[in-house]
Amino acid sequence: MSTRSGAEAPSTPPLRSLPADMELVLKVIPMPADTNGNGDIFGGWVMAQVDLAGSVIPARYTKGRMATVAVNEFVFKQAVKVGDLLSFYAAVTRVGRTSVTVKVEVFAERVRAQGEYVKVTEATLTYVAIDDNGRPRPLPTD
Repeated sequence: MSTRSGAEAPSTPPLRSLPADMELVLKVIPMPADTNGNGDIFGGWVMAQVDLAGSVIPARYTKGRMATVAVNEFVFKQAVKVGDLLSFYAAVTRVGRTSVTVKVEVFAERVRAQGEYVKVTEATLTYVAIDDNGRPRPLPTD
């Protein structure tokens, strides 16, 4: 996704490894149907994947229904291209009485630069445990 000015964010040196202090929760390859009018991957598609990835770890805490209640921060750092192998890493940053907040970082392994990774997106999301009526419920203590 491009920055607001239409120009891609300044390039950062590629990484040779992925985070060791976070858990790999999703890998996906965006396809041509996921592109915007500029030919890059549509930001909304990336956001949906981040929400799915972000929910993996909180599901272990909620042990039942949960809902995304906040996207606390969402930053697009680099464009995502068709064919990139995206790796989504997550880590819990806060556990409350009914909610779990996670940080998600997304890295692209470009088709033409195998073994090099670029952070393309980072986000912080909060999920809340809900009951059958959709109301917040305490996290299980077991």
